[in-house]
Amino acid sequence: MRYRRARIKGGIYFFTLTTFNRKKILTYPENVEILREAFRYVTGKHFFTINAFVLLPDHLHCIWTLPQNDSDFSMRWRLIKSYFTRKCAKKFKSSPCKLRKDEKEQAIWQRRFWEHLIRDKKDMINQVEYIHYNPVKHGLASAPKKWQYSSFHRYVSEGKYSNEWGDGHEINFYKKTGNE
Repeated sequence: MRYRRARIKGGIYFFTLTTFNRKKILTYPENVEILREAFRYVTGKHFFTINAFVLLPDHLHCIWTLPQNDSDFSMRWRLIKSYFTRKCAKKFKSSPCKLRKDEKEQAIWQRRFWEHLIRDKKDMINQVEYIHYNPVKHGLASAPKKWQYSSFHRYVSEGKYSNEWGDGHEINFYKKTGNE
């Protein structure tokens, strides 16, 4: 069975990417910086907007808006993943990024990624809130404000959330919100 991705020019998409075998390497400070470099490099060559983002030790979630004439998110992810893999392998030979071979591939990332086309404003709000609450859901922080690798802080500074959002109460999401 072939998986078919929704490809809408100028679309808004929710993504989940996972490390190979759920290896918890993404939030090491040196790897956070390499991932930031990868995003800067790719957005500089193939523009897109990052609407929301969270980085966890073994996966990340984000929402992108693509340019009006473009639907090629797969190419962007391929570039980001390969940039990160190359830099991580080169710079940190004995680091948590130490590579293993998997059928002639460098195995830092799971091969594919999960994507969801954002359909309307309510869907967008649900996905953004899912992203920002994800560190709490995974037991990594007691509140979204306590997780540093998140766009939650930008949303607070822009007045879209109070700093106390998600603090002290569990948030349950509609079944089709997020992925893991």
